[in-house]
Amino acid sequence: QVQLVESGGGLVQAGGSLRLSCAASGTIFIIGAMGWYRQASGNQRELVAVLTIGGSTNYADSAKGRFTISRDNAKNAVYLQMNSLKPEDTAVYYCIADFRGTRYWGQGTQVTVSS
Repeated sequence: QVQLVESGGGLVQAGGSLRLSCAASGTIFIIGAMGWYRQASGNQRELVAVLTIGGSTNYADSAKGRFTISRDNAKNAVYLQMNSLKPEDTAVYYCIADFRGTRYWGQGTQVTVSS
């Protein structure tokens, strides 16, 4: 079982930055991919960025050039540095972690970007 706890969301003006953090805990040794999804009000949940344990990344087109995903394997933690934020980035951001064939989800953290 894996528990994920996100932090770092909040309210920021357009053009600003936020850094999301997610820490995994539980009876785990090595987690596979870790990353972030988001869901804006009225929209489907969508991929933001995913990083494999080997270092491969996959970014949504909307995130490329503005967001950077990183992880600390020793801490089973993943981070999302978000720069040049836009109002359309407003959403609940969810951390994910893959472990033994199961994808675990965090509770989500709200990011609101004001214009």
